[in-house]
Amino acid sequence: MATIIRVEDIAQYVDQEVTVRGWVYNRTDKGKLVFLLVRDGYGFVQCVAFKGDLDPALFDRLLRIPQESSVIITGKVRADQRAPGIPGGYEVGVQQVEIVQEAEVDYPMALKEHGVDFALDNRHLWLRMPSQWAILRVRATVISAIRDWFDQHGFINMDTPILTPAACEGTTTLFETEYFDEGKAYLAQSGQLYNEANIFAFGRVYCFGPTFRAEKSKTRRHLTEFWMVEPEMAFTDLDQLMEVEEQFISYIVQRVLKERGPELKSLGRDTSRLEKITPPFPRISYDDALQMIDQICAETTDMETKNLLKIEWGMDFGAPHEAALTNRFDKPVFVYGYPTQVKAFYMEPWPGRPEVCKSVDLLAPEGYGEIIGGSERMSDYDMLVQRLEQHKLPKDAFKWYLDLRRYGSVPHSGFGLGVERTVAWLCGIEHIREAIPYPRMIKRVYP
Repeated sequence: MATIIRVEDIAQYVDQEVTVRGWVYNRTDKGKLVFLLVRDGYGFVQCVAFKGDLDPALFDRLLRIPQESSVIITGKVRADQRAPGIPGGYEVGVQQVEIVQEAEVDYPMALKEHGVDFALDNRHLWLRMPSQWAILRVRATVISAIRDWFDQHGFINMDTPILTPAACEGTTTLFETEYFDEGKAYLAQSGQLYNEANIFAFGRVYCFGPTFRAEKSKTRRHLTEFWMVEPEMAFTDLDQLMEVEEQFISYIVQRVLKERGPELKSLGRDTSRLEKITPPFPRISYDDALQMIDQICAETTDMETKNLLKIEWGMDFGAPHEAALTNRFDKPVFVYGYPTQVKAFYMEPWPGRPEVCKSVDLLAPEGYGEIIGGSERMSDYDMLVQRLEQHKLPKDAFKWYLDLRRYGSVPHSGFGLGVERTVAWLCGIEHIREAIPYPRMIKRVYP
């Protein structure tokens, strides 16, 4: 019996007989030869069938076999740098073929150009394309790296509620539902507030799961359902928070480079840019960033760019501003000390500057913008009560949160990293809808 292998391990089996179980992604023929590009979930490999080696009826079926037919192929592995595939450079000389199921010929995602809406309508099939397969393999490694780094650095995973009684980030972006006799409940925007409670029991914690934002945004960086990891740390100030973030991100990037090189290569990603992602990262204040944007505006003669970059102190940065800033760096850059009015209610004020808070965003290079948002959290009870009133948030709903400032309050900090934004940056793709298996957007909840 030939060894059943995963295509990603094919380099270990040169000149050996193996069995590959998978699906026909593409087929071409040259007279007495049929070339099948077969994917098995772990990679894509070229399988070469010679007419003289197979039963004539079987060879004739292979000449016409439709895309996505499921097959079991046995043959000898050959090294050939010309052979396409992922990882590529190897092929299987076909000796036996079992056609498990011959797919119907009208496969919707046939090998031709498709519009975005059509591709999203057929997302369940679009996932089979090499680009989508590669992106989601990178995603899986990002998720694994996230968990490993936190687990190895003294953090405990704590699951926080998906259904919550109040807003965390803002009342205008909540998905609302009736909750039995308790009134209204909301899909979680963040697990952060609960993690702030958890640190007083465990010191360092993180939660990891789906997050929901009812923003009516159609940008390439927004989804209504996305995945976020949120660590929280007791006895940690803003500077220490940034140190954790740069170590954390660098680990993720280097892990992806190590484990997903073939996938990144298949996507055409320039990995030399990612190789530079090591600590320390540059740090600039919001004030300095504003001056930098003003300078960029002054240097450009393009009126459209000038208009896009027009900004005044007190405004939050949009995608054009973040892109302009990050284009001046080859690593992610920290921007800290944002105006209080554009950030969430729970952020610690800057000493001597109440109009500024101890917040920080980590902006990815190459124009990808914010991948992490974090801050030092407010630790004073009276100040937090005042902030809740300013934001017109119900004090009763936050009674438990206020308790944290009454019983052993300490300086503490945390952040949230968006998985899809991180994956989009690492893969070099345009839109984060490809960085999650089944994207949810304003007008899309199918399939």
